[in-house]
Amino acid sequence: MVMKSSPEPSEPLRQPKRLILATPRGFCAGVVRAIDIVNLALETYGEPLFVRHEIVHNRYVVEELRERGVRFVEGLEEVPAGSRVIFSAHGVSPEVRRAAVLRSLKVIDATCPLVIKVHHEAAKYAREGFAIILIGHANHEEVIGTVGEAPGAIRIISSAEQVAALEVPDPGKVAFLTQTTLSLDDTREIIARLKARFPLIQGPPSEDICYATQNRQRAVKELARQVEMILVVGSANSSNSCRLVEVARNAGVPARLIGDAEDIQPGWFEGLSVAGLTAGASVPESLVDRVIGRMGGLGFSEVQAAGGILEEVQFALPSELVRDARAQGVLDTRGEAPHTHTATA
Repeated sequence: MVMKSSPEPSEPLRQPKRLILATPRGFCAGVVRAIDIVNLALETYGEPLFVRHEIVHNRYVVEELRERGVRFVEGLEEVPAGSRVIFSAHGVSPEVRRAAVLRSLKVIDATCPLVIKVHHEAAKYAREGFAIILIGHANHEEVIGTVGEAPGAIRIISSAEQVAALEVPDPGKVAFLTQTTLSLDDTREIIARLKARFPLIQGPPSEDICYATQNRQRAVKELARQVEMILVVGSANSSNSCRLVEVARNAGVPARLIGDAEDIQPGWFEGLSVAGLTAGASVPESLVDRVIGRMGGLGFSEVQAAGGILEEVQFALPSELVRDARAQGVLDTRGEAPHTHTATA
């Protein structure tokens, strides 16, 4: 009797690893506007074109514009008198604006409209005699610009623990403002402490943390429920990118900030099958695409999206720039630039 041998057991099919993309991610309306302003100004006026500080906090965006002829400076004293200069998306203090006038500089303001809103609120509260508690990071350009609106009235705090040590002339006349790129959870805790200590404290009609920051942080929280690790594409000096890392870690998921695909180390993903990916508000989608490609090479070949908040916010370009661009034929009659960036939603 001939015995038939049993067939060799086949190897189990290896499931592809998944990469889940947060939605929304990347460019917000304020960043789109700022970059469009620089590109449009360069096409309309030509060189030299100066930008005070980085237009947005992303080195790849800055380097791309530098290669096109844009000159980034730290101070207005580096800008020749009478030249054209752009203020970055983070805003500047009134002192900087006065310095620009004294040097006869042609200013184009790329400050995010949501940051300008905070500036106006600071000036209003100061005029009314309030002590202003500004929740934010003291060395951030946005905070520096806001403080310049009312330097004698503003006190900066960045944690709930600092609330107890605050001293104000009149506890019944206190107001708070917030930096637009902070963590939602941390800010809410600080505001709760402020309201407990100063029951009559006033604040803006709505939280100053911008819609894009809120949407990206909420998307990361949703992503954290589905993945084993989250990569955040962004620069180390980008406050909103760093906050995304914090939000992920606070949700119980390991997270790493990377500037580009080349920063990824394969050892991070040993034993993992599902990773998440998001990007700060200053990050172009081209960098995200490079990371997706790199992750595909590490076996994360199945890519899908999570979330789905649709962002349709648009901010108008400066009217004088639009007028001059139309006169030069750079803009068409609808006011559309031929080579502008678009936001990722």
